Amino acid sequence: MSRRYFGTDGIRGPVGEGLMSADQVVKLGWAAGRVFCREGRGKVLIGRDTRISGDMLESALEAGLVSAGVDVELLGVLPTPGIAYLTRTLGAQAGIVISASHNPFQDNGIKFFGADGRKLDDDREAAIENQMDTDFATVEPHALGKARRIEDAGGRYVEFCKNAAPSGLRLDGLRVVLDGANGAAAHVAPAVLQELGAQVVTLACDPDGFNINQDCGSTAPEAMQRAVLTHQADLGISLDGDADRVIMADQQGTLRDGDELLYIIARARQAAGMLRGPVVGTVMSNLGLEHALQALGIDFQRAKVGDRHVMECLDANDGIIGGESSGHLICLDRTTTGDGLIAALEVLAELQRREQGLAELVKPVSKYPQRLVNVRVIDRAAALSGAQLGLASEAAQQALGDRGRILVRASGTEPLVRVMVEGQDDELVSHWVDTLANAVRQDAGA
Repeated sequence: MSRRYFGTDGIRGPVGEGLMSADQVVKLGWAAGRVFCREGRGKVLIGRDTRISGDMLESALEAGLVSAGVDVELLGVLPTPGIAYLTRTLGAQAGIVISASHNPFQDNGIKFFGADGRKLDDDREAAIENQMDTDFATVEPHALGKARRIEDAGGRYVEFCKNAAPSGLRLDGLRVVLDGANGAAAHVAPAVLQELGAQVVTLACDPDGFNINQDCGSTAPEAMQRAVLTHQADLGISLDGDADRVIMADQQGTLRDGDELLYIIARARQAAGMLRGPVVGTVMSNLGLEHALQALGIDFQRAKVGDRHVMECLDANDGIIGGESSGHLICLDRTTTGDGLIAALEVLAELQRREQGLAELVKPVSKYPQRLVNVRVIDRAAALSGAQLGLASEAAQQALGDRGRILVRASGTEPLVRVMVEGQDDELVSHWVDTLANAVRQDAGA
């Protein structure tokens, strides 16, 4: 659909600007409430991450929803997947997350889950957008919604994570460095690991409203990697601000991304006889992952970038395991959305079961050298259809053969064309990514 407000993962932007201003969020809450009320009166949950703007936006959403006649239950600070879980188990009509994920504190965002704990479908997002374009009108006083706070939301999510972990999982004797990104999982993630028996060294688990994702978390894992070595830990875990992504470091402090973690989880499901359908990655997933899964006889399919597209591909092919290199991993036999903590527990369970370290578990994934160049252009469509790019792409793929690949795509959010090349030969990869990027510049007149 043509989106005016919603992006691929809800609405996001600088606080105080556009739809991230308080008055517009009141209107958004009201618009969503009017759409939900047409489906029958139910309750809507609201949860948030640790950004300073979270209180303001929570209050604005609450006011908008209540003015539309919707009952609201406030969950407070909770990871995005925890909000999805409680939306489903508490019988809510919808769940709303206030978070800008891995962005800095100056940004915030709003995304919606349906009653099934999955991202709201396109038709309902379109209905909310259409309602936004109508005049605001509060319902009659007798029809106003009510609001109450759920005090034990964090505890419920902790119990869910422990129960969703493979049966009998104990982490006694395991020393883990946990980087909570000063975000939504800063308190619940250490509790889960500790209650399962792990010795936990915490980093970035002291949010102050401003330090979310600041030199920490899955987008800045260097401190976590150093801490693994300093504390002689067995591994490290880095979540992002809303805890729907995870990357890890092995005992040597070497970073292990979503592709490698996805391989571990998929192989574990296959060994247990529980793998169903293909494993789904994205067009950015490393070719080494694809080849490692093929060696196990596991079908691998690629979706467009974004967890929404991974989920669509899983559903279309009756799959249960998928994810992105960034660490957004989905285990549909455990939960309904990407969950960094659930994914980490799956990896830890396999580490315990095989009695191997993380470095040994990912050895079959021989990652190919991969380079990405962003080219700033005025007209993305014109740049992608240019003659120079067409000739260079054909030559590059011929040179790389079946042991390499190229990907040239437009950014969905910025005036950029992203050029990616991967292959076995690092020099060849570097040559062709520069050649393709220059072809884009020539076609775009940049």
